[in-house]
Amino acid sequence: MKSGNKLIGVGILTAMAASLCCITPVLALIAGASGLGSTFSWLEPYRTYFIGLTILVLVFAWFQKLKPIKQKDCNCVSEKETKFIQTKTFLGIVTAFTIIMLAFPYYSSIFYSRTQKPISVVDKSHVQKVEFTLSGMTCNSCEEHINHQVNRLTGIINSTPSYKNKNIIIEFDNSKTNIVVIKKVIKSTGYSVTNIRDLK
Repeated sequence: MKSGNKLIGVGILTAMAASLCCITPVLALIAGASGLGSTFSWLEPYRTYFIGLTILVLVFAWFQKLKPIKQKDCNCVSEKETKFIQTKTFLGIVTAFTIIMLAFPYYSSIFYSRTQKPISVVDKSHVQKVEFTLSGMTCNSCEEHINHQVNRLTGIINSTPSYKNKNIIIEFDNSKTNIVVIKKVIKSTGYSVTNIRDLK
């Protein structure tokens, strides 16, 4: 049974490792330390392996738990009470927790408040559209983290982050903010700006 408990522990650890790069930006936002957002982004290339290992561990743990126990030929009565940590209920709780952890990148956006910008009339001659190429973004949670911080600035009209394209395209009123200020805010989240391209 001890090996079963170790398997469950490995399953939990690998599930957490698979989602750590996406959990960190949310924890950083809650803690008010947004610069820690990209701390575990180095784990992203290994996410698929962690997910695979987690699934293998859980499948094996369930196989061990559900396989029939061979009865020994013995007339002895054994009423050894099973510890909760060794029950199917506990393994079910661990499995549910693991699924929640693995799916975290897909629902992490619920932790970020939607910033409703007041609609204001902007002189079109002041509107500037810039693409910031970034490094360190690995999932939707990273997108939300950067988007949330950028939209707190005055003068931001629209922002579209993409972890797949490794960029954020920002439309802003250059009479109220500028590229230097926006870059500083992005860097404060822990992600690096590798290139800036004026689109308009």
